[in-house]
Amino acid sequence: MAFTLPALTYDTAALEPHIDALTMATHHGKHHQTYITNLNNALADHSQLHDLSLEDLLKRLGELPESIRTAVRNNGGGHANHSMFWSIMGPNGGGDPTGDVGAAITRDFGSFEDFKKKFNEAGTKQFGSGWVFVTADTAGKLAIVAQPNQDTPLFNGTPVLFGNDVWEHAYYLKYQNRRADYLAAWWNTVSWDAVNDRLAKIKAGAVI
Repeated sequence: MAFTLPALTYDTAALEPHIDALTMATHHGKHHQTYITNLNNALADHSQLHDLSLEDLLKRLGELPESIRTAVRNNGGGHANHSMFWSIMGPNGGGDPTGDVGAAITRDFGSFEDFKKKFNEAGTKQFGSGWVFVTADTAGKLAIVAQPNQDTPLFNGTPVLFGNDVWEHAYYLKYQNRRADYLAAWWNTVSWDAVNDRLAKIKAGAVI
């Protein structure tokens, strides 16, 4: 089965003014689609891999044919990372974290402000292109992890609770080189209801 681009559940202008409509449309419809197209092309002649889920492909990178390993790493990682990214944002985002996520942030980081500071610092310090993630284990314990390029904690079977894209294509049309401003504004787009849904799935044993 070929991988396909997940539809946005909100309009490309819905995250204005924090993320502009042109960036959203280009990022989703062109950048993400390119990762999917390249991933499908890499897998096309390897029918033995067609029944594997994206998560299984990424977790088993070392077992894949060497000729496609890098393509699957880069493009499969890009597909997984972006699919997560769209799903944890929304037009009614922002504010303080709620529910189990809010409680976990307070428990593991002391306060939401301390958590945001550490997350934003990790994103600012990520050299070049990459992501900053929050991972969670089945007990709900959180950790902040920065990764280069389209690498993902899923390579190690570690679930991703949420994360932010710090590739320049995610912010450059609006923020130019001001990555720190983008990181600060992005919190206004985070849907805590969606993040709480992901945490519940992770605590139930899902790798997402």
